[in-house]
Amino acid sequence: MYLEIVTPEAVLFSGEVTSVAVPGENGEFQMLDNHAPIISLLGKGNVKVYGDMNLSEEVADKFTKGENGATLLPITSGTIEMKDNKVIVLAD
Repeated sequence: MYLEIVTPEAVLFSGEVTSVAVPGENGEFQMLDNHAPIISLLGKGNVKVYGDMNLSEEVADKFTKGENGATLLPITSGTIEMKDNKVIVLAD
């Protein structure tokens, strides 16, 4: 699936990943390839990205490594849209 992570300051990541887990308002949920279309509000927590992420030096300090090979991005709120195997995370 294709993932874009966008903040008010910059596009933090854009590329192919295996899966994404996000902190939804009612709990964490994960999306894999060919997930049904969804739009959801996000709460405080970590966006967990699974797969190879080539991060630019300008944004690499915003991410940390988590368990099971996940790359973590802490957020305070946001919105997510999944449609046609493309995930867009708008995060604060």
